[in-house]
Amino acid sequence: MIPPKIPPKGRVETRVETKEERPMHYKTLRWGIAHIYSSYNNTIIHITDLTGAETISKASGGMVVKAHRLESSPTAAMTAAKRAAEGAMEKGINALHVKIRAPGGHNGPNNPGPGAQAAVRALSRMGIRIGVIEDVTAIPHDGCRKKHFRRGRRV
Repeated sequence: MIPPKIPPKGRVETRVETKEERPMHYKTLRWGIAHIYSSYNNTIIHITDLTGAETISKASGGMVVKAHRLESSPTAAMTAAKRAAEGAMEKGINALHVKIRAPGGHNGPNNPGPGAQAAVRALSRMGIRIGVIEDVTAIPHDGCRKKHFRRGRRV
């Protein structure tokens, strides 16, 4: 039979790891979705829960700059993303799936504006874990007739 282990004389320290001391991969991730609409006129960051039904926080380029021409700039997008991320982190969201959308449709441009990349970079710099980044731009499946279609645009 094995004799029981006798603790050493004196004080025995037991170390318990708290949540703050754990590395990032041990932290429980609370996921949300960041919907980023980026056109050549504005950038809108809208953070929702995983279903997309409940708004957690939102911000846009127009909320953070004074001049209308600066609403779509990467600087305004970064500031708006920081503001939206702070609101989400207050409510416990620490990981986001990102959905980037350009105007699209049958007349709008299919590539996102200058603020989309800056917004994603700002979200990750805030300490939010980024999951899937996907493009959800609306693509027409031969719906409405394009303008200037038969003879093109005559300039």
